[in-house]
Amino acid sequence: MASIFEELGVRPVLNAMGNRTLLGGSTPSAAVRAMMDEAEEDYVHMGDLMDTVGLRIAEMIGAEAALVTSGCSAALAVGAAACMTGNDPEKIDQLPDTTGMPNEFIIQRQLRIKYDRCITIPGGKLVEVGDVEETRPEHIEAAIGPRTAGIHYLAPGNRPGALPIEEVIRIGQAHNIPVIVDAAGEVYPTDKFGRYVKMGAKLAAYGAKYFGAVNSSGMLVGDKDLVEIARAHSFIGFESSQARSIGRPMKVDRQEVVAVYAALREWLTMNHEDRFASYEVRVARQKAELKDIPNIEMFNHPAEGPALGLLVRMDTAKVGKTAGEVVAELKTGNPSIWVRSPQARPDDYPEGENGFIILMHLLKEGGEKVIAERLAEILPS
Repeated sequence: MASIFEELGVRPVLNAMGNRTLLGGSTPSAAVRAMMDEAEEDYVHMGDLMDTVGLRIAEMIGAEAALVTSGCSAALAVGAAACMTGNDPEKIDQLPDTTGMPNEFIIQRQLRIKYDRCITIPGGKLVEVGDVEETRPEHIEAAIGPRTAGIHYLAPGNRPGALPIEEVIRIGQAHNIPVIVDAAGEVYPTDKFGRYVKMGAKLAAYGAKYFGAVNSSGMLVGDKDLVEIARAHSFIGFESSQARSIGRPMKVDRQEVVAVYAALREWLTMNHEDRFASYEVRVARQKAELKDIPNIEMFNHPAEGPALGLLVRMDTAKVGKTAGEVVAELKTGNPSIWVRSPQARPDDYPEGENGFIILMHLLKEGGEKVIAERLAEILPS
């Protein structure tokens, strides 16, 4: 019997790249899928479900409040909206027109990524600060004014020249300006779920795909008042009140809400040492599969701590191809093989043009052998 992708004529992908939205995000566990199926059996008042799950999530991570959203991007959007309008019904209805309200979000030059554009969805304006070398406290201080609605911070913030989050939170608190953290993939160690708001950030946004929920889900956590205002801006605020809020297109289904709750509970209680050990077994297996391919070197990735994948570094002069070219060729087969490459994730990738990384946590069983066979075809002997 043909698979659904064969029926549709869409090539399946062997995912050695990780939790990419472009590839479908994640693979929920059997237990999470079972809870999603159970949620399918009955209808429910979505407001009751959203609020109850929000309370449970907040309890699990030690935050004041939480809101399930349609991804981290939606969490940032409704969080930014809350910072701009406060609990003013007229302003909530007014967005994305920000006339008469603060709408500027300060962001460090070193922490810019394309996803920070989510702050602008409800009408926010990003104000970049810092110079080429660094951002200093006085850069942020000088940008604060009557139009400032918040300070955006990309976690973990460990880029050269960037101010640490502790200093940014100190500045925000001194001026009574909320700090909103993009913590999309900051899900391990598990204390990261509550870390930023406990430090003093008012809001933090997470992508639920990173801890095993569905691709189209996320959560906003933090200050109770601001999360409640963000709820008013969300689809459930639109549907359950007279508000004409901007978040109506950012809808989540009951199965997705349950998936976030189930996956988070599973993530917080699982044995992560066993999880990492399973990746190291697969890394060793991949090394064995690739050992006869010439002109490459293999290293555990990351170099420190438990291995999540395998760094393959090429002698490009002997191979006659860049890593980018090899990565492109891997994608052309069936199944299409996606690995982490400098073109796909330049900010996270230190190896330049001479290497790529094979990540294990979403790689299908048997994928190591398929990748090795394809590389043997692509790379000259």
